[in-house]
Formats: sequence, structure tokens, C-alpha cells
Amino acid sequence: MIDLAVANRQETFERMAGPLEERGIVCHHVPVRERTLSLTEPPWAVEAFDLGFVYPGRLMEGGVAAALLEVPWLNGLEAVVTSRNKAGVLARLERADIDVPRSIYVSNPASESDLRRAYEAFDPPVVVKPNSTTRGVGVAKAHDLDSFLGICEYLSLVHDYRATGDKSFLVQEYVPEATDYRVMVLEGEYVGAVERQLPDAARESGRWKHNVHRGATATGVDLPATYRRLAETVAEELDIPFLGVDLLVSEESGVLVNETNARPTIDAETKYEPGFYDRLAEALERRCQ
Repeated sequence: MIDLAVANRQETFERMAGPLEERGIVCHHVPVRERTLSLTEPPWAVEAFDLGFVYPGRLMEGGVAAALLEVPWLNGLEAVVTSRNKAGVLARLERADIDVPRSIYVSNPASESDLRRAYEAFDPPVVVKPNSTTRGVGVAKAHDLDSFLGICEYLSLVHDYRATGDKSFLVQEYVPEATDYRVMVLEGEYVGAVERQLPDAARESGRWKHNVHRGATATGVDLPATYRRLAETVAEELDIPFLGVDLLVSEESGVLVNETNARPTIDAETKYEPGFYDRLAEALERRCQ
């Protein structure tokens, strides 16, 4: 029996707890965020765990959890930090000849003239995306220069706060009429994918973000082999064991790797390849050896 420490008790925990227990792995919730936590007498027996699932997204809380638990992780600190840096990921993939959206990285404070040149490098609209947020938080679309500069000014206000760690963002091409896929790769092998779609009413009202946490639905799909191999190549290039790879597919732009997620939400088992939990359990067991 393996005792698995899981920092977040959200959809992933609820979905994987039963199937993993059937395979000899017991999931335990180890809360480290939005609470008080004694460093000398933690609320859970630190010696009781064999493995951590994925390193906590808040790196300070993750450092505390890692120090107290002293366990290996399926996805450790390096994997989470690598994937969280959207610009770093795109730069690495582009240099590996993997197609990504055309992007400009902005490190604040940037001059207005630099921002104007960044905007003018694209045909509007442009996408403005914080470099290290998740779930589509802070992502905006600008159709004209004034709107773009206004978004940048709001970001500058946030970045002016000295405690803000990441003071950067991306300016990207907007890919219209794109199909959005989240592809899952485990230890270098494709294990399933979903297509993320907004309801018709949401699209008609002008919404365009396909994040599930913002109302999109995720439907299991049978991806073409070329898309599968692309996602596997991305995971290999980044050296991340368990990775969500986001693809944008359109007639005009082809297949682009938009983002990656080293803390991906696990969807319903029926949306993945047969034997998904067998392979996940085997991956966890190997981390304990």
C-alpha cells in the first residue's frame, strides 16, 4: 500500500481517490494553503506518506510541504516552475522547432514606445496574457491600441507592488476559430485528450476563453496520431512526467502549442485512454522505488 499526499482537494482528488485505492494507492489530503500550519506539530503525521502527487502551485506553501513531508513527487518543484513560466516554455518549444503562437515577452516596466511596437507587430486583435497565472486569469483581448495600452497600464499597477514576484506578461497573436484541446501525457506517453468548447450562447455573447473553470465543457476525443506525438514531444522537451498540453488547431495557423500545465486537472476516466489509472498507478509506484 502506498500513501499519497495530495495538496489540493478539488476535482482531481475526488476523481482519482477511488480508482487509485483499488490499485493499492491511498490518497490523503495534505492542506497547506489558506490556513495556519504549525511547523513543529503539523496536523498530519509527516512520516505517514510515501509520495507526493504534484508540488503545490503556491511555491512558498510548496516549500513548507516539501520540507515537512520529505517525499518524492510525481511532478516536483522543477516541473511546476518550468510549466508555470509560459514565456519560458514557448521559447524552449520554438527553439525545438515546435510551432507556438507568435509571442512577445514583456518585462515591466516597459516604455510606451516598446509596448506600441509590440502591439504593432500583430494584426489586431491581440491577446495579453500574464506570464504565470492559470485558469485563464487575467487574459484579455485588445482590438485597438488604446485598449491594449489600457490593459498594460492595469498590469503595471499590479507590478508596481513590490511583493509581486512575476512582473511580466505576453502579447500574442489571436488565433480565431481555433479548436482547443487539452492533451494529457504521462511518462512520455499519450493517455487521453479533451476538446474544450464554450456553449453557443457564451460564444454569441462574445466570450472566447475555453477554460473549463470559466464555463467551457470538456469532451473526450480521439486525437489524430500527429497531435498525440506532438504532445509527447512537448513533454519530452520539457522533461515533465505528467503534463497537460494545450493545442490550438485552425485552418489558417495549423497546430500550435499554446500552453502547458504541470498541475493538470484529471477529468472523468471515460474521457481518457483505457487503462489510464493503471498507468497512473504504475507511474506513482515507480516514483517510490
